[in-house]
Amino acid sequence: MPASALMNVMLAAARKAGRSLARDFGEVEQLQVSLKGPANFVTAADTRAEQILYSELSHARPGYGFLMEERGEVKGADQTHRWIVDPLDGTTNFMHGIPIFAISIALEREGDLVAGLIYNPANQETFTAERGKGAFLNDRRRLRVAARAEISDCVLGTGIPHRGRPAHDVFLKELEAVMAASAGVRRLGAASLDLAWTAAGRLDGFWERHLRPWDIAAGIVVLREAGGFISDADGKDKMLEKGSIVAGNEAIHRRLLKLLKAAGAESDLTTP
Repeated sequence: MPASALMNVMLAAARKAGRSLARDFGEVEQLQVSLKGPANFVTAADTRAEQILYSELSHARPGYGFLMEERGEVKGADQTHRWIVDPLDGTTNFMHGIPIFAISIALEREGDLVAGLIYNPANQETFTAERGKGAFLNDRRRLRVAARAEISDCVLGTGIPHRGRPAHDVFLKELEAVMAASAGVRRLGAASLDLAWTAAGRLDGFWERHLRPWDIAAGIVVLREAGGFISDADGKDKMLEKGSIVAGNEAIHRRLLKLLKAAGAESDLTTP
């Protein structure tokens, strides 16, 4: 399917930043690293990729605002559009030479997410979607969520709270419940790719708490356009505000929400 003008802008920015990340990934042992909070590393690669994305997207769409991991919120003259960008989701994987990381770009228009792109420079996989136009892998294969209807048949993705993150006790209760009910649990280490893989049917569902908007904005668009259902941990449409997410096809989303609630998960957890 030919990419739209908007998606071509997003693809060009992601691929240019991806070339920079790929070079740095090849020399990962040589990178300059500084600590950014407990177990959350900032690298020169991260900074370079964000600058490339900011420059490319600003040039292509002057006036659009930004919400970015490093720069934070950047107001634009156009108050109706905002890019939500993570230049390197899966930083810890990247620093350890694990080729599961991604660039994530979403576009928000008048408060609604309308386009998303997730690109892994390590294997050249690109997951894209625009609202109402479907979701695609590498502009060729249309994405659909898996059709399994029982948790017992499912492999589910999650994110494990690392040192310095709250709610370890909540997560352990949830994990115990899901492990007992499912065919398996996987932890990729990059929420954007968890959502993209769920959209592609590689995972049957995904849940995580304490995420930031740039971790999930693009994945929300891709998953929805692949026929998936997605909500916060309370079943509401406040994923960006609360930072919790539960996703899958209609049946698995419903069953996973019920399972997490039964595990004693707290309601109304918000991103710190």
